[in-house]
Amino acid sequence: MQPTDEELVTAYLNEDDERAFRRLVERHQDRIFGYLMGMVKDRAVANDLFQKTFERVIKAMQGQRGSYDRQGQWLSWVMSIARNAAIDHTRKQKKWADVSQDEDDGRSFWDTLEDNSPYADEQLHRAEQREWLDEHIEQLAPEQKEVLLLRQETDLTFREISELQDVSINTALGRMRYALKNLRKMMEASDETALVGAIDP
Repeated sequence: MQPTDEELVTAYLNEDDERAFRRLVERHQDRIFGYLMGMVKDRAVANDLFQKTFERVIKAMQGQRGSYDRQGQWLSWVMSIARNAAIDHTRKQKKWADVSQDEDDGRSFWDTLEDNSPYADEQLHRAEQREWLDEHIEQLAPEQKEVLLLRQETDLTFREISELQDVSINTALGRMRYALKNLRKMMEASDETALVGAIDP
């Protein structure tokens, strides 16, 4: 039986168990990086923010920066730090990052979805779908885009998302509904309705 996040956290805090912390990072790194990648659309920047996030996490857990309340879920707490890092970055850029395709390596956060090795034509079709989704998600209002990324990438509950965004659960749910509604409109306009299932919450 796999240890829970809190059991690993306790082992790290009380026993200085580095392996426990490494397991925590490995367990959630794809979700956290996927969220950061979706927010900034630049692999190098996402990597930097990922590193900064865990530098802050380690300092907080060791009591050197802020505090860590073990009553909350560890992933939700880490996501709040990742979110702040992403917001700090975009504020410095004075806009929501929107890296051009020329600067991007072409890999989107949708590439983290499981792949059962389909045939080449199906792979191409999926790649085209992911590219289409990436382009249209960028057209969403920032708060809608973030809720969608938080839900799809980290699988946080809407209660956890509402706490991260400091809004009510109804507001978080409303932002998700509007995000999906707007994406569906884009899909219908471009005859891509088959993609709707890919972004259902």
